[in-house]
Amino acid sequence: MRIQFDEQPHRRLNQLTGEWVLVSPHRTKRPWQGKEEAPDVSTLPEYDPHCYLCPGNERAGGAVNPDYDETFVFTNDFAALLPETGEASPMEDGLLVAEHEPGICRVICYSPRHDLNMARLGAERVAGVVDVWCREFAELGARESIGYVQIFENRGAIMGCSNPHPHGQIWATGSVPMYPRMEDDRQRAHLEEHGGCLLCRYLERELSGGERVVFENDSFAVLVPFWAVWPFETMLLPKAHMGAITEMDAAQRNDLADALVRLCTRYDNLFSTSFPYSMGIHQRPTDGGEHTHWHWHMHFYPPLLRSRSVKKFMVGFEMMAMPQRDLTAEAAALRLRELSETHYLDVTP
Repeated sequence: MRIQFDEQPHRRLNQLTGEWVLVSPHRTKRPWQGKEEAPDVSTLPEYDPHCYLCPGNERAGGAVNPDYDETFVFTNDFAALLPETGEASPMEDGLLVAEHEPGICRVICYSPRHDLNMARLGAERVAGVVDVWCREFAELGARESIGYVQIFENRGAIMGCSNPHPHGQIWATGSVPMYPRMEDDRQRAHLEEHGGCLLCRYLERELSGGERVVFENDSFAVLVPFWAVWPFETMLLPKAHMGAITEMDAAQRNDLADALVRLCTRYDNLFSTSFPYSMGIHQRPTDGGEHTHWHWHMHFYPPLLRSRSVKKFMVGFEMMAMPQRDLTAEAAALRLRELSETHYLDVTP
């Protein structure tokens, strides 16, 4: 008997990681008396003299930013990774295992404007950010000491972002981190078992059904994955099989910029707020191996649940057993699909 996704509790398999998520759609009817976050209603200036990412300002480490007018990349003054870490001595009993992890951390300022975000930058400037992502991936990934390049962005104080200036980060690591490694294993196994790319097959299935697709353009599709954990989680997928962002041509880079602006505008419009999220690009490792099974993609993990003040928490059962969600992926996709792509701040009262 087919599961009634919108009525019955069930679990869904994440094909990219092998993990399960519990879905409890009937719980969307329960009243909320829990914690509510204070919405971000602040109005930011175009330039903040106290911001360590604005042009010409001094950073916390003492360096002074140039008067940049496009994007600006620098090595993080308080990097989580260091290029040189030395050699580790193995523990004798093999129970306490630790390894040195060399790496490089960089910050990308998307714009000199302090008051903008991805939705408000415009496709042309976001295309410049995409070009920087490609350049940095190529440069860092070519280093013998780097096995993986993780490009990501934390947006909003609720996601731990310490500065509202539009920016993202790159952490390039010596080893392949845990989640990309899981996706690497699953994509490789799928190719070996089925003779085809996992995400090519998955995207074809989603586009044929359409119930979880938010929108698409010539080169990309944005959808709520079948196995989504976060309430309004999305995945951005290139329609062509590509292992890394550097394989995009000029038209595809522009289409990626278009998709990013459109998605982030929909996010902002959902609750009429600067929508918080963690975003990251997953692509093939740069460890010198053969990775033809990889299909690069982007994950967006936003925490907001019912409004701009109600957040989804991962606690209790989620921490001890498996992730759980109430709102189905199909319902979330419908909400996002019905939203306007005109930013709410641009709507004339």
